[in-house]
Amino acid sequence: MKVALIQHAPRLNRSNLKSVLDFVHIHKENKVLVFPELALNGYMLQDKLYEDAWSLEELDSLKAASVDVDIAIGAAIREEGRIYNCALYFSKGKLLHVHRKMHLPNYGMFEEARYFFKGDSIELFESQFGQSAMLVCEDLWRADTIARLAQLKPDIIFLHVASPARDFSDEGILIESQWDALIKSTAILCSAYLIFVNRVGFEDGIGFWGGSRIVTPRGEIEHRLDHFKEDVLSAKLNHRLHSVQKWIAKKD
Repeated sequence: MKVALIQHAPRLNRSNLKSVLDFVHIHKENKVLVFPELALNGYMLQDKLYEDAWSLEELDSLKAASVDVDIAIGAAIREEGRIYNCALYFSKGKLLHVHRKMHLPNYGMFEEARYFFKGDSIELFESQFGQSAMLVCEDLWRADTIARLAQLKPDIIFLHVASPARDFSDEGILIESQWDALIKSTAILCSAYLIFVNRVGFEDGIGFWGGSRIVTPRGEIEHRLDHFKEDVLSAKLNHRLHSVQKWIAKKD
């Protein structure tokens, strides 16, 4: 299966939908396109969120586009008067799955709990890649999330991220090494491929570092994008590797 990681810089307005559709048109030779957290909105929306959040009915163009290629994307979604930070999976002209971010950071530069309601579950769904799971950024920074995923044993995990760059040193970006520890461990414990897509660009002086990557079921980084640069990575997943790792996990 061929997956494309779309590492881009969303704007703080609704023009992102057109940009996403342009990406879909250009890269539809893949099986699935994976976008970052809040790719349809931008991150630092604050009170503008109440104007710019999408209803699912407004995203019919993504349903139509998914006839050609599956789309996994982050968006602020309004449901019954509540707004959630969501990951959406579109396939074959339908909205196949919605994951509502469960853990909303509310410290330092983050104020998500002020604007979003939180989700309450992680569920598997069947995609072209087999049993699949979706997470949004902070979701993975909880032991109960990793335990739940290890129990579910998905074939693939789509992780949509908007991670600001901070704590620079001669060795690199501290937050990147912390993310690597989390995503490698999760991939190994779940015997799953993990697709990590982080955004780039600046909002209100905050820079997002990118570095999107594919992690194998053995916890190895198979492909990686550069820091701070808009780019697209297209790669085939090695399902034979995945099958072997699943077999080893069952033996254990």
